[in-house]
Amino acid sequence: MTGTKRMTGASSGRTAQDPEALSLTERRKAATRMEIARAAAGLFMADGLRATRAEDIARAAGVAPRTFYRYFATKEEALAPLFSAGAHQWAQAVRDAPADLSVAEALHHAVVHTLTPGVGVSARSLEWVRALLRLTGPNPALTKVWAEICQAGEQELAEVLAARTQGGDEASVDITPALRFAAALASASVRVAVESWAAGNESAAGPNGPACLAVRNLEALRDFVWEIG
Repeated sequence: MTGTKRMTGASSGRTAQDPEALSLTERRKAATRMEIARAAAGLFMADGLRATRAEDIARAAGVAPRTFYRYFATKEEALAPLFSAGAHQWAQAVRDAPADLSVAEALHHAVVHTLTPGVGVSARSLEWVRALLRLTGPNPALTKVWAEICQAGEQELAEVLAARTQGGDEASVDITPALRFAAALASASVRVAVESWAAGNESAAGPNGPACLAVRNLEALRDFVWEIG
């Protein structure tokens, strides 16, 4: 066997993260998770991670503490839905790229459409990303959450690339070692770009913004691995 068969829940290419692929109950749960995540992000940035308790987040989100712990084991995990939404948006942009684009072109398309202020994301949202990633660095628990989300995003991207290069959909794809490698490199290119931008004070719309940094990283890899597409 050259790769791993990945089964998803829909032949249309939707994943379990897509709202239309979820039941009403699942959509409500996802909405609650996101409300808690937004409340956590707001408190972390206003009061600091250490000063914020899970009970504070629950109160800000308008839920009981027991509801918070039904969804998250720790206060750091409460940011997972926000991180995950960004990772999924990036993979979805690759999925939605025109079918006649090569892998390299589809990745470039996705970067421009998810990291350029005013295109697929607002400048305010990017500043939230910057603030949250700055909290991540000195906190091992939050770093773990970020790493897990990045790994999950890498897996989703591998499925997307498999579907694009094999001419099928994501209901049953063969994720070869080459595809896993390509997804890992592409994901790392974007992750490092976003982290590097977040660590500094450059404008998101400037030549050292996350989109431009990610494009440069991907172009550096163009002749190395993108032959799969």
